[in-house]
Amino acid sequence: MKRIKLTKRVIESAKPGKKAAFLWDTLAPGFGCKITPKGKRTYFVFYRTFDNRQRRPAIGVHGKITCEQARAKAQRWLAQFATGVDPVDVIRQAQQKPTVRQFAERYLSEHAIPKKKPSSVRCDRMNLRLHILPAFGSKRIDQVARADVQKLHSKMVKTPGAANHVVGLISKMFNLAEKWGERPDGSNPCRHIEKYPGKKMERFLKAEEFRRLAQVLNEAEREGEIHINSIRAIRLLIFTGCRMSEILELKWQYIDFENKRAILPDSKTGRKTVYLSGPALEMIRSIPRVEDNPYILTGRFNRGHYQRMGHHWLEIRKRAGLPDMRMHDLRHSYASVAAGIGESLPIIGKLLGHTQSQTTARYAHLADDPVHDAAERIAEKISSSMGIV
Repeated sequence: MKRIKLTKRVIESAKPGKKAAFLWDTLAPGFGCKITPKGKRTYFVFYRTFDNRQRRPAIGVHGKITCEQARAKAQRWLAQFATGVDPVDVIRQAQQKPTVRQFAERYLSEHAIPKKKPSSVRCDRMNLRLHILPAFGSKRIDQVARADVQKLHSKMVKTPGAANHVVGLISKMFNLAEKWGERPDGSNPCRHIEKYPGKKMERFLKAEEFRRLAQVLNEAEREGEIHINSIRAIRLLIFTGCRMSEILELKWQYIDFENKRAILPDSKTGRKTVYLSGPALEMIRSIPRVEDNPYILTGRFNRGHYQRMGHHWLEIRKRAGLPDMRMHDLRHSYASVAAGIGESLPIIGKLLGHTQSQTTARYAHLADDPVHDAAERIAEKISSSMGIV
């Protein structure tokens, strides 16, 4: 068996024969190149297993991989074999790895559906369908690299919030891939992907804006052009600080009129108590019950719960001169009023149903005014005692 130092020139100058020819390298014993009669040149490495079976796994085709790269890979495989690990077994195991598309189905069935809210599952499905699977759904789960994730993230630069959510979903999936043995530990391709800066979305209603909104709601109710349940829902959002879904899906059985509260068996943060003020209770009492429908705000033809009120909100905020006000900002406004009158952050968090203190901390700066007022009152008293005018 003739050996020669394999180089690009040697490989390309070798003429194809009637049978496959083999060129063997002098630098890396076992490393060689097979040349078929049609001229295809494939690098390989040859070795015998401990039970004397011959192995000759292909490394790559000349042109797609250089001779130097193939030789380095052959040496790594031989070193791996010397430690008792057969490279062929490693290759076969890798070929059995699921694609990202296949793994996504497992992620949904074994993690998302049993452990996440239905709305979150819908969001995951949408991000998978629109972004992740078109980008690298056909790749094996162990082949996705940081460059793949970075390319997708950069492509979504015009929608930074959505881009960050997509990276978050990919990161969770690949953490599970490590946990389930589909990728090596610490190989998550989302590591060191720098997310886009988040935009502060909080918008708080000022006193004058509250008055304008109340006036528009009253006029809309009198005119009857906007569905009464949209108006009721907005008023309940204002007086409870709830999320929109919590109000639209509110059932009569959740309301404890005697103790002035609503017990929601499930919300974004799990079981939640909503503390109902007098105005909120009066609004709920004023809503007529629909027989055989458990929801307080009933849907079309009195079936199910009310929904799709976004277009009504757009009209109401336009009339009130609040073009930048989102419906969720009514929840922020409720919290801002609480902070403005000196309520503590733990109390505000309990009212809103926050489970993490840092979620409520966004309102900390709003509590400064009453503290400043107290400082002024104290200074005024001290000044008076000291005879300072």
